[in-house]
Amino acid sequence: MIPHRQPRSLCSGYGVRCAEHESRWSGLRYSPIFATLVVSLLSGAAGAQSFVRATPPAVGRPARLVVPEVRTGRLANGIVVQVVEQRELPLVHILAVFAGGSRLDGPRAGMATFVANMLDEGAGSHDPESLQAELAYLGASLLTMSDWDRTTISLKVPLRSLGPALDLMADVIARPRFSANEVRRQRDLRLANLLQQRDQPNALADLAFYQVVYPQGHPYHGNANGDSASTALLDSAAVRAFYRRTIRPNLARVVVVGDLTDADARAAIAKRFEGWTASGPTAAPAAVTALPLRQTKSRLYLVDKPNAAQSVINIGWPGVDRLSVDYAPLMVMNSLLGGSFTSRLNMNLREQKGFTYGAGSRFSFRKIPGPFIASASVRTNVTDSSLVEFLKELRAVRDTPVPNDEVERAKSYVELGIPGSLESTAQVATSMAQLANFGLPLTDLARFAARVRAVTPADIRRVARKYLTPDLATIVVVGDLSRTRAGIEALHLGPITTLDVARVSR
Repeated sequence: MIPHRQPRSLCSGYGVRCAEHESRWSGLRYSPIFATLVVSLLSGAAGAQSFVRATPPAVGRPARLVVPEVRTGRLANGIVVQVVEQRELPLVHILAVFAGGSRLDGPRAGMATFVANMLDEGAGSHDPESLQAELAYLGASLLTMSDWDRTTISLKVPLRSLGPALDLMADVIARPRFSANEVRRQRDLRLANLLQQRDQPNALADLAFYQVVYPQGHPYHGNANGDSASTALLDSAAVRAFYRRTIRPNLARVVVVGDLTDADARAAIAKRFEGWTASGPTAAPAAVTALPLRQTKSRLYLVDKPNAAQSVINIGWPGVDRLSVDYAPLMVMNSLLGGSFTSRLNMNLREQKGFTYGAGSRFSFRKIPGPFIASASVRTNVTDSSLVEFLKELRAVRDTPVPNDEVERAKSYVELGIPGSLESTAQVATSMAQLANFGLPLTDLARFAARVRAVTPADIRRVARKYLTPDLATIVVVGDLSRTRAGIEALHLGPITTLDVARVSR
């Protein structure tokens, strides 16, 4: 989500008081220290007369990126253990990542996300309530989740509580209960959530986009949470069977980041997991034979939401492999196009036109390449105008050379954001897991920074012309068609298909 602009203060400039702050000043008593501070500040302001607010300060060159050392080993049962010592605070963050995720669903869509959600609904000797109560007592946070590529169990805990919290994590991973009552309860909740999607335009736009870009049989054609038909068949036996095939030592990578030594971290993980074994076959992702749709011309898909105050727009096409040699210039190009607050799309549709609170674009990088999508929620009465502006910006970055100063700002934005992925224990652990998903080490961040610095305006235009295809786009619009359809048709962007809400949300 693109943040809202912060309102300017009612009091501006140095040394100006207003009624809003009068009481704060009148309540201060004189002190020599305070008086000295005020004099120093005023002197500094007087000496800084050359400062001009209308001119942004120059962005300095980023400092050399220092990547923490990662120590890697493997337990006897196949679990890969990676440790980073980060000793600033007495905290530990642990990620247990199991390869596969929703690509292992097979014919039962939604299994991976459902099983991930069930892992902490009772484990070992704890029912769901006592498990959460014990975690809260320890000051620990434990989350379970699954995406298209992996299932992840995350534990954040103070160092003093690491032992008992890690015991609970081991129960969640190796000894989940999957009680019939809890499976039924979570199944009913999911069915209700799937029904609610029919009233969520953003969810409908994403579902419709993936359904039309990726054909039946492709992993991304359906919802990662399944549909009503697949969810209705869930029971404890099916959940247990999927768990046994997918949550296994040989599919696991445990990342430990925090205030402990490599030896202590390995000993703590080995104590809880070295004796964990699994039997039976291991699930493997099915081969992808259904290829994403490549348009020969743009096509529009409209979903009617009567009386909607906004229209949700998705414009895109099949994307790029994360391991592409063009990854760095693509990130810089997308930053200036729609990947930052000051990007062309946001400045145009939000700041200049006032059509939306935020517009942007993104590449979805997964084991199987995800799509490129440019999107926004716009006022209903400017739906057609917003489509014009989107396509104008997509064509401009492809067809017109980008000024060097704009490229330099985008490069700085991307490179200066890299150290932020290494600040906290959670950020380091997450970065390691994300890179490992593509077989990349943490040191690849430094190589990426160097590649970003080397990007030129010519590179930007080259990758834009290669990977942006606005004249061969899939365009999805969810909104009040009684007010928007005529304007969309008048643009003559391509053939139009109307999709039923019930078909899209299923």
